Amino acid sequence: MRKHERRYLDRLKKAYPEKFVSNDRIFSNIRAGDRIFIGTGCGEPQYLVRALIDHVEKNPGCFFDAEVLQVWTLGVAPYTSEKFKYTFRHNSFFIGDNTRDVVNRGQADYTPVFLSRVPSLFRRGLVPIDVALIQTSTPDRHGFLSLGISVDIVKAAAESANLVIVQINPEMPRVHGDTFISAESVDFFIIYEEPLLQYKNPAPGDVTKAVGRYVAEIVEDGDTIQVGYGSIPNAILSSLAGRKNLGVHSELLTDGIIELMKTGVINNSCKTLDRGKTVASFCMGTEATYRYIRDNPAIEMRSIEYTNSLLTIAGQKNIVAINSALEVDLTGQVSSESIGKFFYSGIGGQADFIRGAALAPGGKAVIALQSTTEDGKISRIVPFLKEGAGVTLTRGDIGYVVTEYGRAYLHGKNIRERAMALIAIAHPRFRPWLIEEAKKLSLIYADQAFLPGEKGEYPYDLETYRTTKTGLTLFLRPVKLSDEPLLKEFFYAVSDASRYKRFASARKDMPHEILQKDFVVIDYTEEMELLAIIEKEGRELVVGIGQYGILAGTLRAEIGLIVRDDFHRQGIGGTLLSAIIHLAVKQGLLELVAEVMTSNTPTLELLKQHGFTVEKRPASGMIILTKNLRTTEPAYVT
Repeated sequence: MRKHERRYLDRLKKAYPEKFVSNDRIFSNIRAGDRIFIGTGCGEPQYLVRALIDHVEKNPGCFFDAEVLQVWTLGVAPYTSEKFKYTFRHNSFFIGDNTRDVVNRGQADYTPVFLSRVPSLFRRGLVPIDVALIQTSTPDRHGFLSLGISVDIVKAAAESANLVIVQINPEMPRVHGDTFISAESVDFFIIYEEPLLQYKNPAPGDVTKAVGRYVAEIVEDGDTIQVGYGSIPNAILSSLAGRKNLGVHSELLTDGIIELMKTGVINNSCKTLDRGKTVASFCMGTEATYRYIRDNPAIEMRSIEYTNSLLTIAGQKNIVAINSALEVDLTGQVSSESIGKFFYSGIGGQADFIRGAALAPGGKAVIALQSTTEDGKISRIVPFLKEGAGVTLTRGDIGYVVTEYGRAYLHGKNIRERAMALIAIAHPRFRPWLIEEAKKLSLIYADQAFLPGEKGEYPYDLETYRTTKTGLTLFLRPVKLSDEPLLKEFFYAVSDASRYKRFASARKDMPHEILQKDFVVIDYTEEMELLAIIEKEGRELVVGIGQYGILAGTLRAEIGLIVRDDFHRQGIGGTLLSAIIHLAVKQGLLELVAEVMTSNTPTLELLKQHGFTVEKRPASGMIILTKNLRTTEPAYVT
């Protein structure tokens, strides 16, 4: 304990000697049926919990039928023990590892509620608080104590409780923001120094790193982010190391956020609200993080009523809310709180942030999850949520869903489009099953084709960004199983003349059967179709297509190009052609062939610029050009 802290403590003792009494005298104020609130997560007052249990064990029958209320416990939760069944009944607003089994055995309770609304339950007396056990820093020179790493619903509980018992712990950092309570408002103090509970994020594995990279691509310089806890959020934060001027408005502050603050990636300079401040409601981290946030004016802890308010979140321009899930079904329903009938966690603040971000100008709502359970045996993308599963987010809430196999943007999509987009980012092992189940449920076309195994496995490594000679940024990627709506839109945006020059056909319609057969469901081992895409506000617009198909029994391939008329002369065709050439070289092909109408002068000139030479001119009004690939080096770097 520092000298000034000891001095302020001594001053507090002299001012309020009646508040420093024995543990037994303090806990003798608890009555039968009282509702006892305990501080949250890493801010849990461990000594107070142990002292309460000691009091009960030393004084059998001192009270009974008390209800213990808590958001989330990282401690041992002794009050859930069978031997205290007549003394305590646990009621959790968010289920933690240490209370999950007792809740599901019916020996403890779970209250599903948005965290943002818990304080009003306390203040309105809908969930009255009789006793609050909380942990604070040592008092400052003004006699105020800081709730430190846990403000969330703790502040409201302390202000609503009839009896407030505080563990003063010098290890608790004094943190700026809405963290302070006055000594006057506290009934009893117990001074006990001990290390705060710590939460260490598991190290990201290859799968979570892949999820993290896909999510990080959604975050742009200057955005404000909200992230949860666990290996996936940790991987996401690690993937943001190259971003600039990020802000944070989150219910949770983690080690990963602090690391990005230390490196300057997060400086909060572009935030609409609380500019220059990292704002959170509680912190779960390690000792190094707790040291960093102590008296740091760049960090503010605020009440959950503020951080999770839809109005606050919606007022934060360009906020990206990133949350995880246990299960997502093909219609876009998300369960993050239960596995079927098994209660797993809670609603928490996920819905607050997902909905708030959807309302914010430039906001983005992201659900990130591994495609399977840890053992790989169960798909987290399912036809429909399991019976009994809590629908944490409805079909109307969802923006992005991200797995290690890519991103699906669902907002504004119909059920068929959603199902195909989600199947495309499911684990390849489960895609045939999902296709068949979706057909049975009439979620997708009854004749939806699918190539299992290597032939139909999407080559993620070929995704890349390119800038054309005119400065247009393109996202180049292979066609996906879910791209039929994009290609339908593309072909109907192309003029009849351009379509005729590319396909030598006067056909004007492009029905599902043709799109699926000729453009969407392809064998990646025998052909390639690259889409040139412009991305805007989560939407993809196809502006060009480049294709090649290997001629049976040869190392030769026939190629084709088509670009939307309103994007001609912007370098898209040349960018696509270069990419197609180099992919063909990488695949070991020896020659490319193009058959072009004699009237298609722009395409003929483009091919010649890329080394194609005229082989012959059939009488049909076509010109056949070829390019020898034997001396061409692959340069399509992804």
